[in-house]
Amino acid sequence: MWAVYLILLSLLYVCALKISFLSAAAAAMIVVMLLLIVWSLVLAPRMRNQPDLTPLKNRFYAHRGYYTEDQSIPENSLPGFHRAVENGFGIELDVHLTKDGRLAVLHDENLKRMCGADVNLSELSCDELKEYQLKDSQEHIPLFSDVLKVVDGKIPMIIEVKPYGGNIRTLCERLCKELEGYTGVYCVESFDPRAVYWFKKHRPALVRGQLTMSMHRYEHIAPPLTFALSNCLTNFITRPDFIAYCVEDRKNLSFRLCKKLYGVQEVSWTVRTPADAAEVQKTGGLVIFEYFDPRIQQKQ
Repeated sequence: MWAVYLILLSLLYVCALKISFLSAAAAAMIVVMLLLIVWSLVLAPRMRNQPDLTPLKNRFYAHRGYYTEDQSIPENSLPGFHRAVENGFGIELDVHLTKDGRLAVLHDENLKRMCGADVNLSELSCDELKEYQLKDSQEHIPLFSDVLKVVDGKIPMIIEVKPYGGNIRTLCERLCKELEGYTGVYCVESFDPRAVYWFKKHRPALVRGQLTMSMHRYEHIAPPLTFALSNCLTNFITRPDFIAYCVEDRKNLSFRLCKKLYGVQEVSWTVRTPADAAEVQKTGGLVIFEYFDPRIQQKQ
């Protein structure tokens, strides 16, 4: 693939040398066409040695477990994962690295929203996590190992890797270690392309996905990176097997082009209405839903 890029860059250079002999319109047309070709190549997902995604399909995935809107069954809690298993839904969950190198399951790095404590998960040990309760429940932040016992291969998992403070390698290695010997169906994904790249390099057989959305909502991210992530422009580095795009932003031009040219698997999050679920399914996407029971909505 890099050879193709070099050839295209050489063509651009040749065009630049010849540009004085062309009309302005013709020169502009050539440059635009070559840039479009480069753009399409940058968007390409994994093209060789693709793993089989079939076991992940024909499922609805409960976002952060099958929790309730009032958080009486909290998100990313063992009761929420039990409820997903009982209903036959796959699950999406988030993993972080604790201070003592264990994997904890929580969406946010900071505990303030879910536990009312302004402290980062990565600053706490496994034992210290037991001091915090999820919302107003008696539930605590679960360890990933406990979630695996609940799931026990009964449903597929979409595991979001949440690096923090430069712990990408350690986090990814720990996740792979905890999954050794696990025979259930799962895949990994991350907003951080460096984590997706780690799996590409070190665990190429794993199904990997790039999480993204219209990243301009995050003011702390530099504009160039915001643009690249929003438009799937890190694909040439990570070569994902699927792209998990926010359902509200799924009309993004680069994302649509990636699906059109390469048929990349879409995973759409977070779907909160039957209409959105039907629209995603119509185009072959996998649905990560929240709150409602999509099976009931299908029957109506």
